[in-house]
Amino acid sequence: MVTKEQRRRQLAREKFERQQNNRVQSRRKSRTRNLAIVAAVAVIAALVATTWIGGVFDSSDSKSSAAGTPSAATTSAAPDPCAKPAAGSPGTQQWSKEPAMTIDTKTTYTFTLQTTCGTIAMTLDAAKAPDTVNTFKFLADQGYFDHTVCHRLVDSGIYVLQCGDPTGQGSGGPGFTIPDENLSAFGKAASDGSVTYPAGTIAMANTGTANTGGSQFFLVYKDSPLAPSYTPFGTISSAGMTVLNKIAAAGAQPADPTTGNTPPNATVVINKATVAKD
Repeated sequence: MVTKEQRRRQLAREKFERQQNNRVQSRRKSRTRNLAIVAAVAVIAALVATTWIGGVFDSSDSKSSAAGTPSAATTSAAPDPCAKPAAGSPGTQQWSKEPAMTIDTKTTYTFTLQTTCGTIAMTLDAAKAPDTVNTFKFLADQGYFDHTVCHRLVDSGIYVLQCGDPTGQGSGGPGFTIPDENLSAFGKAASDGSVTYPAGTIAMANTGTANTGGSQFFLVYKDSPLAPSYTPFGTISSAGMTVLNKIAAAGAQPADPTTGNTPPNATVVINKATVAKD
């Protein structure tokens, strides 16, 4: 016969076992939740890394507001200040190698973007960035930039509009790469590794490693601290800056969950691009 004391001990033991089992289950749930969080963070990191391929920004200059990608782009409810794009669609042509040199490196060229928001003209420096200018002359002559969107506006920390990708995703290019040029244009880097790309600069985007420029470029509408890794190859006209500032004033959309890009609120489409000798 079981005594009262034995029954009390049995109940106490069963209670202890239930408590232990609950603790084990709780720890398992906690581990599962933490693993899910880690997995989610890994997915987000992978998306960001993918977005930066072919873009202005890379892990070597990822300081929030000094020498790299801002923590987030602000958003704006401003109305779209731009017109509807002309009829047509981006091309899909690719080339296996950089085009042969055909420009006159002793002169300057004008790169003109006829956009839905207005005309942006830029003077290109063929002497300091011959490969880049020659490539843009070739691509413009091929109609490569026509009907393409400017897919990214950054309006916090650094201030740039990024264009030149027919896919509109930030990862496209012409099929070849070109060497970096003119990287010392803005002087010695500061202690944080950055130099100031002044407002009015046009520079090449890249993958974050040397000599990986293709067709993507960015227009600086306000002085921006960046690593000296992006070929500056021209300056934007005052009239072009007026158009660029109008685009910037409309703000950026929230980051696209697939590409990580922050598209401009303005519908910026390059209807026609030309490069002509001055």
